[in-house]
Parts: sequence; structure tokens; C-alpha cells
Amino acid sequence: MGIPAAFRWLSTKYPKIISPVVEDLPVDMGNGNVIPVDATRPNPNGEEFDNLYLDMNGIVHPCSHPEDRPPPKDEEEMMVEIFKYTDRVVNMVRPRKLLMIAVDGVAPRAKMNQQRSRRFRAAQEAKEKEDDKQELLKMLQKDKNSTIQPESVETVVQKAFDSNSITPGTPFMDILAASLRYWCSYKLNTDPAWAKMKVIISDATVPGEGEHKIMEFVRSQRNSPEHDPNTRHVIYGLDADLIMLGLATHEPHFRVLREDVFAQDNKPRLCRICNQKGHEARNCTGEAKKMDGEFDEKDKPPPLKPFIWLHVSILREYLAIELNVPGLPFAFNLERALDDWVFMCFFVGNDFLPHLPALEIRENGIDTLTTIWKDNLPHMGGYVTKDGHVDLERAQYIMAGLAKQEDAIFRRRKETEDRREAGFKRRRLQQQGNGRGDQDSPRFGNNRAPKKTQEYTQPPPGLELHPITNFPSKRDARAAQAVITHDMVVNRRAVEQANTANKSAASVLKGQIQGLMSQASQAPATPNGKAETSTEAKSSPPSALGKRKADLIEEDSASTPGANALETGTPAATEEDGPVDTVRLWEEGYADRYYEQKFHVDSKDIGFRHKVARAYVEGLAWVLMYYFQGCPSWEWYYPYHYAPFAADFVDLGKMKISFEHGRISRPFEQLMSVLPAASRASIPEVFHDLMTNKDSEILDFYPEDFDIDLNGKKMAWQGVALLPFIDMPRLLAAMETKSHLLSAEDRIRNGLGKDVLLLSDSHPTLYDEITSRFYSKKQGPPKWKLDPLKSDGLNGQVETIEGYHPHGSLTYPLTRAAMPDVEYDRSLSVHFEFPSSSHTHKSMLLRGVKPPPPALDRHDIEDLKGKSQRGGRSYGGVPLRGGGGRGRINYGPDGGQSYNNGQSNRGGYQQPQQGYGNGNGNGYGNGNRG
Repeated sequence: MGIPAAFRWLSTKYPKIISPVVEDLPVDMGNGNVIPVDATRPNPNGEEFDNLYLDMNGIVHPCSHPEDRPPPKDEEEMMVEIFKYTDRVVNMVRPRKLLMIAVDGVAPRAKMNQQRSRRFRAAQEAKEKEDDKQELLKMLQKDKNSTIQPESVETVVQKAFDSNSITPGTPFMDILAASLRYWCSYKLNTDPAWAKMKVIISDATVPGEGEHKIMEFVRSQRNSPEHDPNTRHVIYGLDADLIMLGLATHEPHFRVLREDVFAQDNKPRLCRICNQKGHEARNCTGEAKKMDGEFDEKDKPPPLKPFIWLHVSILREYLAIELNVPGLPFAFNLERALDDWVFMCFFVGNDFLPHLPALEIRENGIDTLTTIWKDNLPHMGGYVTKDGHVDLERAQYIMAGLAKQEDAIFRRRKETEDRREAGFKRRRLQQQGNGRGDQDSPRFGNNRAPKKTQEYTQPPPGLELHPITNFPSKRDARAAQAVITHDMVVNRRAVEQANTANKSAASVLKGQIQGLMSQASQAPATPNGKAETSTEAKSSPPSALGKRKADLIEEDSASTPGANALETGTPAATEEDGPVDTVRLWEEGYADRYYEQKFHVDSKDIGFRHKVARAYVEGLAWVLMYYFQGCPSWEWYYPYHYAPFAADFVDLGKMKISFEHGRISRPFEQLMSVLPAASRASIPEVFHDLMTNKDSEILDFYPEDFDIDLNGKKMAWQGVALLPFIDMPRLLAAMETKSHLLSAEDRIRNGLGKDVLLLSDSHPTLYDEITSRFYSKKQGPPKWKLDPLKSDGLNGQVETIEGYHPHGSLTYPLTRAAMPDVEYDRSLSVHFEFPSSSHTHKSMLLRGVKPPPPALDRHDIEDLKGKSQRGGRSYGGVPLRGGGGRGRINYGPDGGQSYNNGQSNRGGYQQPQQGYGNGNGNGYGNGNRG
């Protein structure tokens, strides 16, 4: 997932890094024949590429549960969609040497916590969606005038594909692996563009995240003396962290390929009940889709989404300008500066750590850190990172600089949110007034033409509005219930707003005032001394999305849905305002409240805050090594749901960090760690009892209900899922009691696999070399090191696959034979192992590299320099040393100044006690460590 919103932020700030993909498409002849793309022709983008890497989960997810069309009926249809999508991507890039397909395998423990949160949320959302469907079904069955039979509704209102099955160890992933091996072999047999291309498939049985397996391959090839430093790489994927990984390779010819996320507005909207086009959920009747043609052949598919390039080489150009610091006491090194920038991006968000409270990418948090880094680089004596290792004394400068801005950042954030909320409420009241022409009233004192706003001149479909003095009777309401729609079940908020608009602006305000007065006098006080604001909220059962079920609507049928709120004067903004943020980061004492409420510790326990900060620093060191050298520990993880404040990072230079490689989990262990009980169908049945039996010793790992802490956010998806962390020894001990019951097939699925190399006999040199060594009369040992001169530069070892023999037939692995068998298979498959090296990945350009031509002109450079000088100084400005001088600012413990005249809003302690005061003489940054 990477850094949320990073792609949009980067493409906005550095616009030239994005360009559209020029794509050839198949030609439909109109008679049922289609001329495929000829990928042997020159690439229409004007540049040829050597290697294409596919982060395959970014293809599997949109193909298995798409947003712009009904989902595939079964796994076989999903596989066909995956083949089509992959073929399109390969035809765009046209790699001339290598295609690598990497599927997520077992992940490090640090990643499992995020996967656990996602999958529990996905199961919860799927359950809520299924409940909605059942509510609609119940209402349709109550409709006496309905011509829909329950059977047809059951057919349409069907359970969706469980996306949680896209996890290593499930039967679905076995099907995916077999299908990809078949399809690649089929293309090697039939597509001339694949003739001399080598294919590496790293499926879900091979441990590691897909993108990191790809990076491991790139690093392993760079360490070889035969590696071509001008290899042109393309990586496809949806995660923004691919950009950071591309920078971390220090390969200058690198691009990221992805769908254009800014072109999503044109996709057709689907009913989220029946997944059909042509109507929204509020108008769904549950009827089956009408065929357009005898076999629905006239129903045109949605238009193809465009793709875009992200040029890592141009991003390097931008950063070379922005990160340059003149007058350094040591030589400026762009490659080291890029590594420091990638490291600072981790503070804003990554898949393994919660982001620091003061940093939001939408608030230009990366610019804030970059400015601190530039101001302090001359004083630090060198760069913060080196080849994937962090210098903690130098990192202290960054944290100290951020700590001095935290109070101002929180206050500015609150001011911005208040202005935005006030503007929203003002526009809403204007819309309500404009809907009745009140803008022409003399009391507005404005003769200008009113701004055109949304008017509630027509009711939503399926809803009849009534005059405020003529609400329908109980009998009328019961009759109206025959036409009630899904919108009235899950979207009553929109109904209330529509009814509010049906009243005059004066009556709305009058009702709200009366409601507030009534609540103040009648509502009981809560433990914190505040009166409850809604009696309706107490009478409705809890639901994550605030939904009201059909039986509640039936009880409320005496009036139009939403009328009770109007009659009692409940303010319309109550639900939209959301829960109250009790931490209040913008007010004094926020640190005490934060640790009391989030960590449930005494506000005076300063040692605990430092403990959390040390765990976070370990996490930063882990992530940096993971990106640059590979996984340093498979068992390490950050053991908290929340991040510390920047001011809690003290004495970092005294920390000693080391990691043990640890044990790699088995696929079933990961499944039991990340899947909820609702997705247990993807787990062998012998383990189900551990997830559901009330006497299970690990039942607490699988809560059916869990809290979502919005943590100051507005949307549920932005909140923190408060799930218990897995105690791995307890989990393994419980699974051990059931493991002996696994079937032979399950035992195989729980094993770890190897990468596979495929090639065609049209690659004569390498094909002949492998077959003569492995399958001739003079065959040698079953494992052999490739000769890069004969493998077109590929380094590594190959090994025979047990039970495999070349020159056989290629059989389609699924049941309906959607694709053909090949009687004589001209492809060859062997196990492949990356080359090992004692050398670490170095942050440097390799000798012989030819940098791409510059893409930025003088205007781009001057514009970026101007923005860089102003950027990152939005929170109280940068304190100037020496009474107004404009020298570089040292934020480090030996030279920084405080905000707020030395006062802090944190509460519990002042910043000088944290080692951030003036002149404390710690001497961070002395010495030159390179």
C-alpha cells in the first residue's frame, strides 16, 4: 500500500514525472475476427525496454472484484480476465529480455499486522453489504404487488467473491499459480513477441511481498560484473511505494507503469446490490439483468482505462535540484541525498508503521522534513543514511526539528479544518435557501445574481415529499412501504436532507434551536459532564455505517423517513460532524491526553513514551534495510497501534539496533494470523475450531466486532482498527494440536516453493544449454550456474523440476477449457535461484551508466528552486539565528530554538526536559562518518 496519497502528491508537485502511455490496441474487424497487437513492432512510446516486472497482486485484485463491471462468476472467469489484463500490459511495454511475474508470498511479521487490519475490515464490510442485500430481499418479499419471485432475487443478490482468499496458502492461490504457468507457456508457444523473452514466475509459495521479491532480483543482478548498467526497467503495480523502491535501486533507467487514477470519473456506476449497470442501489428492485442480444453480446464493455508512465529518472532530476545544499563542508552526493529523502518519506507513512501525528502528506509533511534536513545537513557532518543503514545521531536532528514545529502544526491543522467545516456549513445553508429563492429577499442586502447551487426541486427517485403540514398517516405509510427502496435502508441521511430542504429556511432554523433547547433541559448528563445529543441514537442498534434496518423503518412508518428528526428539532449537522476528538492536539496538554487515551498509561510515565519512540526508531531502521538490502528480520514488528510524537525521540545516538533473521512463517500460519473467522473457508477445516469454538485457547485473536478509532479523521477507512496483536507462540502451539490432521494436499499447500524460469526453444543458445545439461544422455548435476553470455545477461542458478520433462503437451489446468491445450510444448521450465553475493547493495550509479537526456528546462528549474526556498516553513516559520540573520538553521540539540517562547502545549513535561532545550551541549552531529 505504501504511502497514502503519495502518488497524487508527487505527480502534482513534480508534473513532468508523468506522461501518458501510447498504446496499440487490437483491431476489431466487425465480423467476429480480431487482429491482435503485433508486439514485435517497435514500441510506439519511442523507447525499447529490457525488463518488465509485474507486481501481480495489483492485477489480481481489480480482475477478481472490479469496480466498473459485474464481477466474474467464478475462478476460471477471473483467470481469463487476469490473462487479458496481463497481455495488455506486456503489449504496452514489450520487454525484449525478461518478464518477471511476482505474486505476494508469506510476508514478514511487520507486514502481517497491516494485512490483518485490512482483511478484518474487508470481512466486516462484506458482512454489512450482505446484510443490506438481505434487508432489500426482505422488503421485496413483503411487497404484495411485486412480480419478482424470491428465487430470482436470490440469484441476483448473491454473495460476492471473498477477496481475503487472495492470500498465500489458499486454494485460490494454487489455481492462480497453475494458471500463470500455463498462460506464460502458451504465450511462449504462440506469440512471436515472446520468442526470445525469458519469464520468471515467483508465485505465492515463495516467501516475500511481490514488489520486494522484484527488488531482490534487481539487486542480485546489479551485483554481477556482467550486469548492463543501462538496462531499461519497467515495474507495474498500484502501490506508491514502487516509486521509492525504484529510487532505491539507483538504476537511472527506471519507470513505474500504472493505471491513470485521475481518469476514474468516467467509469460506469454499478448498483452495489446487484452489480448491474443502469441504476443505483436506491432504485434496485432485485431483477435479473436483461439480455442485450440473445447472448448479451450487444452489451458493450466499459472503455479501457488509460495507463501512465512515472519516470523515476525525471523524479531524480527534480530531487537533484531540490535537495542540493550549497556550501557543504563535504562533497554533495546525489545518491546519498536520495536515500535520505526516501528515508524521510517513511515518516509520513508506510505499510509497517503508523505515521507520526504531526505529518500528513496532504499537509506537505515531506516538504517539512526536507527543509529540516537541508537546514541541518551542514551541521550533521554527513548524510543520515548509508546503503540502507541509518545514523541515529544524525536522525536526531530531523526529529528535534520536527518536535519544535509540532505545536504549530497541530494548531494550523485545526484552524484549517475549522475553516473548511465553516465553509461547508455556510454553503449548505445557502443551498437550502437558494432552493426556495430566499436569496432574492431584501434582508440579504445583495442585488447580485445568486450563485447557482444545487436545488432540491425534485425528490430522490422512489421518494415522495409532502407539505410539512400534511405528513402521511400510518395507513398511507404502510401502503408506501411496498415501494420502499434500498436507499431508505442505508441512506436515510440523504432523505433527511431532502425533507429538510422541503421546509423553509426559517422553520429549519427554528426547529434546530428548539431541539437544542429541548436537549439541554431533558438529556441526561454523561460521565464527562456533557448532555447526550440524540435520543434516536440510543434507540437504534449500533452499526459502523449508521444504518437503520427494515424492522426499524416499519416501526417508524407513522411518518416519512427522517420526519422524526425534523419534528424533534434534531440538528441536521449532528451526524455529519462525526465523533468528538477528545485528544484535541491543538490544545494544551495534548500529549497527556494522547497517551492516556491511546496507550492507556499514566500521563506522568515519560519513560513509556521513550519506550514507544525507541520501538518506532527500530521500525524505521527495519523499513530502511527492507527497502535497500532485503528483509532484516521476519519476526520483528511494531507492537503499538499508534505512533509517538517527534518530541519523544531522545538520545537516539545511544541506541544500538540489531535484527535477527528469524523464522519465516508457513502459509497456514499467515492465514491464521491475518484472516478473520468469517473467511475461514480459505483455511483448512481442521483449524476452524480454533477460530470459532468458545473453548479455543486463541479465540481472542478472532473478534467478530472491533472498534475503529477515527483518531481525528473523518472517514472510517482512515481510522485505526483496534485488533489484538497475534501472540505467535500461542498461535503456533494451538495449530500444532491440529496439524497432524492435515491432508496430504494441504501439507503440500503449506510448503514453501521456488521461482520458475520459462523460455522458448526460439531462445536457442540458452534453451540448448539447459536441455543438454539436464535432459541429454550426458546430463550433468541437477543444479547449474547460468553463463550470462549465453543467457543474455541473466545471472543465477537453475535446477530441474522434479517430475518435469520437456517436449510434452501443455494442458489447460481449469475445467471449462476456456483456452486450448498445446499438443507439443515448445517451452522449457526450470527452477531459478537468484545469485548470491557477499556484497551489499551500494547507493551509487554503476560504472558505464549513460544518464537519460535532461527533461527539465530552465523554467522548471527556476520554478522548483523558488518553491523549495519557500516550502516546508508553513508552521510558525523557521527561527532565524542571530536576531534576523539568514544563515542555515541548526535544529539539532546543540543549536535549535523553541517555538512559543519556550512554552509547549504538550503537557506533562516541557521540551527542554526532553533534551530539546537551548544549549544543552549534547554535541550531536560532531565528527564525519561519511
